[in-house]
Amino acid sequence: MTIAALYKLKQNWLNAYDTSLKRVKLLIGTILIVAIINILPSFFRTIEARNGVVLNDWVLAHLPAYDVSVPIFAIIWGMGLLMAVRAFYKPSVCATYIWTLILICIARFISITLVKLDPPAGMVPLVDPLTGYFYGHAAITKDLFFSGHTSTMVLIYLNLEKKTDRIIGFIAAAVVMFLLLIQHIHYTMDVLAAPVIVYCLYRFARALDL
Repeated sequence: MTIAALYKLKQNWLNAYDTSLKRVKLLIGTILIVAIINILPSFFRTIEARNGVVLNDWVLAHLPAYDVSVPIFAIIWGMGLLMAVRAFYKPSVCATYIWTLILICIARFISITLVKLDPPAGMVPLVDPLTGYFYGHAAITKDLFFSGHTSTMVLIYLNLEKKTDRIIGFIAAAVVMFLLLIQHIHYTMDVLAAPVIVYCLYRFARALDL
């Protein structure tokens, strides 16, 4: 990277957070994300210990169950890396991304607590060693409504700006949604509800200029 490019990148970051309010919002958002990460292991242990109901899912009943963990996480981490690169060069998206993610986490805490479900029949455990810490290094099977993996993909798609990136993001999100059903990790409603909820939270965050 040339000196001119480094200077332009520095100016982009300075311009994106050129007021005290913007810097405070970014700081508070970062602190909340760290707090949520530390809450996750105990939250997941709690929901795994409770009993829920098994739903009769017509779509899953007609899909074979396979372990597709590798392609699922390859897509998720690949898109996460793309999002990180884009945000690095256009820092103005960071605050919206972080605050929407916070709202998604809060919404999932509430929905998972209220909607007590046991995993679908034929579920193949989905374990990612890279995020094992957040799950307490155990397979989590009851964080069902609504899908966190789908939410992540949709949130990335909404924050990408280049046309090619958005096409890739859309396809990647659709593929992950399908693979989650193939692995029987989620009920169909978990996967289909996530894009709607995430979009509403994203628009809410944008409306509040978070």
